[in-house]
Amino acid sequence: MVIDVLERDDLPFPKSLPEFQRLFPDEAACARYLERARWGSGFVCPHCKTVGDPYRYATRSGVLCCRRCRRETRLTADTVMDHTHTPLTVWFWAAYLVASQTQGMSAVQFQRQLGLSRYETAFQILHKLRVGMVRPDQDRIGGKPGEVVEADETYVGGRTRGKGHGFHGMVLVAGAVEVRQRKKDNCLNKRRTGRYAGRVRLAVVPDRSAKSLGGFVKSNIAPGASIITDDWSGYASLTRLGFLHSAVAERGNMQVAETFLPIIHLVFSNLKTWLRGTHHGVSPQHLQTYLNEFTFRFNRRFYPFNAFRSLLGIAGGITAPTYAETYAAKSRTTTGSGCL
Repeated sequence: MVIDVLERDDLPFPKSLPEFQRLFPDEAACARYLERARWGSGFVCPHCKTVGDPYRYATRSGVLCCRRCRRETRLTADTVMDHTHTPLTVWFWAAYLVASQTQGMSAVQFQRQLGLSRYETAFQILHKLRVGMVRPDQDRIGGKPGEVVEADETYVGGRTRGKGHGFHGMVLVAGAVEVRQRKKDNCLNKRRTGRYAGRVRLAVVPDRSAKSLGGFVKSNIAPGASIITDDWSGYASLTRLGFLHSAVAERGNMQVAETFLPIIHLVFSNLKTWLRGTHHGVSPQHLQTYLNEFTFRFNRRFYPFNAFRSLLGIAGGITAPTYAETYAAKSRTTTGSGCL
């Protein structure tokens, strides 16, 4: 399920903390908002497909009951909040903080902000919201006339305590970003070229082979799109895959990279700064979820407050990991290893 990120009268989104408190003062208000977000045209029973106003319980605001088949439906069913014991008010605060804080926040900061007693609860909520940041029907970028996509790969990693000098456990991340042109009469067009980043896609890949890099490009970029990369052999098959591919020989020349691949390098720089500055490093097995969060923020940077409603909406139909699958796995890896 995907909801529109544009303005809707029935789904106002808060533009400030006082407005958030006014819109969502209690569990019942959060439940009403979630119901409108999931069934904007009226409740549809997932069991018998009956359309109509359901029964509502005064003491169980998160549960609806179909008037025809009498079966109950939880508002959080088939969302990242499924089977949660955490109040909806906490989930809404979490979504708002994640969506409205430009740089995001770590689980420790989040625990402090909401007054949660356990770090594990904060980590689990944030991790589930990151899963909900990826739309199941996510479209591919590029493909518009005159639009170019820059693609490249980078290693994300750093020094690890207890393993001596040097870098260990570095993870390869592939990225692609749309390159757009500002209009000449745009007051923001103060740069020499007027280029800026459109949508971005990031993914962990196992290696730099043509199979891995070609697979990433094929999965994330629209067929027939114009792509510019460096001259690494892993991108040599893009023309055969149906893309308009241009390869640039950098040979370590930073001026060439700045001229032909400036946007994707800027994205990688922002990504690494964000991982080091906000999260102080993440474990390799969770890196993809952090890439999802970075992508979510980057692609909605021009609509920061709309991201709150978008986050709640695209969480539908996604199965979030359990506590054992997330925090237990995290406990087996030293915090900060591999991705500093």
